[in-house]
Amino acid sequence: MEEIIAQLQSGLKGIWKYRWWGVAVMWLVATLGWLRVYTLPDDYQTTARVYVDTQSILKPLLAGMTTVPNVEQQVAIMSRTLLSRPNVERVIRMVDLDIAARTPREHEKQVDELMQKIRIGGTSTYDIYTISYSNSNPRLVRDVVQSLLTIFVEGSFKGKRGESEKAVQFIDDQIRAYEEKLVAAENSLKDFKLKNGFLLPRQGIDYGAQLLMSSDALNNARLELVEAEQARNAIGAQAAGDEPILGTEPDPAMIDNPELDSRIGALNKSLDALLLQYTEAHPDIISTRRLIALLEERKVQEAKKRVVSADPGKHYSPMLQQLKVALAEADARVAAVKARVAEMQARHDTLLERSKAVPEVESQLAQLNRDYQINKDNYEKLISRREAAKLSGDLSTTTEIMSFRIIDPPTLPLRPTGPKRPLLYSAVLAVAVLSGAASALLISQVRPTYLSPHQLREATGLRVLGTVAMNWTDAQLRRRRRGRIGLGAGVACLVASYGGVMAMALLHS
Repeated sequence: MEEIIAQLQSGLKGIWKYRWWGVAVMWLVATLGWLRVYTLPDDYQTTARVYVDTQSILKPLLAGMTTVPNVEQQVAIMSRTLLSRPNVERVIRMVDLDIAARTPREHEKQVDELMQKIRIGGTSTYDIYTISYSNSNPRLVRDVVQSLLTIFVEGSFKGKRGESEKAVQFIDDQIRAYEEKLVAAENSLKDFKLKNGFLLPRQGIDYGAQLLMSSDALNNARLELVEAEQARNAIGAQAAGDEPILGTEPDPAMIDNPELDSRIGALNKSLDALLLQYTEAHPDIISTRRLIALLEERKVQEAKKRVVSADPGKHYSPMLQQLKVALAEADARVAAVKARVAEMQARHDTLLERSKAVPEVESQLAQLNRDYQINKDNYEKLISRREAAKLSGDLSTTTEIMSFRIIDPPTLPLRPTGPKRPLLYSAVLAVAVLSGAASALLISQVRPTYLSPHQLREATGLRVLGTVAMNWTDAQLRRRRRGRIGLGAGVACLVASYGGVMAMALLHS
């Protein structure tokens, strides 16, 4: 703490030593600063307030018929986008500022200046919006605010009309697109029904039940065929027992001869065993086959001897004729049942294939119907929305659904609102005092001197035995006194000058 106090004292002594430099710097900074503040142009500002009445009686009346425009949102968006570049350029043209801009750079500077100085505020509770602008030209200030107010009012209604027209145009485009989708979906559905009409589900038709009935009918037909074949075979057996075998070679296997049958059977078994070991060219196989053929020939000869009867007319009895007729009828029935079984089998196979394809066809049909229904629903919704949009557009353009009331119109300002010269004069004085003190301190640091024994001891590291006081003469004392008076006079004149410029600033305002 003692070191800080010592440094502070040393700094104050250094400032006091070069006090005249500090006073000179104070006068210089104060004079230049006050002249700069005095030459600053006056700043005029005007403000316009407008009230937007968004409470219309038509809103609750038309709430169920159409989409009532959200005028609060429209006004809020317009107030936020009022300072867009196109609007600012329009203001420049309306107040003829573009005449003064000769180059694109100057035009850009005008646009930037307007966007920085225009202020727009509002209250969401009471729908009151303020537009303010400041400039050195009071007439320009009023014209700019009036132009902004005009753009704000016109833009709100234009925005509503433009939004309604764009909405109707968009809905019309979507309706045309959905019309094309509906036509394509209808054509796809028509082609699909024509292609798979026999597989499409119809009322009262169940392919599962039909398949079960077809299977039962097919099984019954097969059973009937078996019965018909059994009946035919029975009739054929009866007819074969009385019919003579004349002019034909009987089948050895159909001839009953137990002795020869046993020998032939034994030879066949032996032949099967030999075939497992040898080929057809083996001598044993050849001899065995020859022996089997001889025995079968012998069997046929013996059968012919037994069949010959003394009464050849017994095989042409009326019973035999009836059996032949019955056999022909049985053959015809078997053929008819076989044809029916084949037809029912074909129908059953076709029905089975269809039953396998029906789920896929039904899935595709459901998908087509779903797509068609979705497109149709969207198309109908768009039709109703278009009518609602047209009604909303007519409501926005032909009905005063919201009104603007200008509370405070823009006026021509008579008194400037800035700059705040008293405050700036005071700031210049404070800066001048600080600059003088800082310059004196800086000079003392550039040209250091030892102002106390402590500084000398700290700088040299030597012990200071004592100090010698200054013995001032009368002339020196008078000179010091005059210097102090002059310093005080310089500071007093500076303060007096500050008072003068403050008084002038107050009178000017």
